[in-house]
Amino acid sequence: MAFNSLKHAFFFLLIVLSTSHIANAGDPDIISDFILPEGVISVDGSFFTYTPFAKSLNAYEPDTFQVIKATMAQFPALNGQSVSYAILLFPIGTVNPPHTHPRSAELLFLLRGTLEVGFVDTTNKLYTQTLQAGDMFVFPKGLVHYQYSSDAKESSVAVSAFGSASAGTVSVPLAVFNTSIDNGILAKSFKTDIATIQKIKAGLAP
Repeated sequence: MAFNSLKHAFFFLLIVLSTSHIANAGDPDIISDFILPEGVISVDGSFFTYTPFAKSLNAYEPDTFQVIKATMAQFPALNGQSVSYAILLFPIGTVNPPHTHPRSAELLFLLRGTLEVGFVDTTNKLYTQTLQAGDMFVFPKGLVHYQYSSDAKESSVAVSAFGSASAGTVSVPLAVFNTSIDNGILAKSFKTDIATIQKIKAGLAP
């Protein structure tokens, strides 16, 4: 009886530890209020302030789709805080190609225009929605997703929040066609010929 109770307690402890690990599978927790860059011993309020977004919100109209990021790389005060932002600028008819964020979900808030958005789950089911200004949409962590500015008269601007100071971005077209994966393997994978693969690669070249 005692052995069974001990076995059950041990099993319960394993479950708690495993679920705790899953729950904390994002950015690691820190044991201080914030993390200073190496060699820095004192900061003031400016360290916690990020201003580059101001330009994009003041009638800045790019010619192509652009992302302005506030991640740990651009804003060191985010180190250890498990948050980051990005502003997405969509001229009319532009697309943010299919991509993933391996370390975070994405919560998108549309400020202006119209966006067609979608993501694909692990069963290859596609979920789509047409967003209007003021709408929000969540892209689950690690899943392939995209956004398309479908308004024929107005460009679109969105803000995305992430639950990681460095969510990471893996562009599906670039990861597949702009790396050194053999053309023969790609041709077999996409059930086409090498010439077609080469044309796709040429179209994606910088």
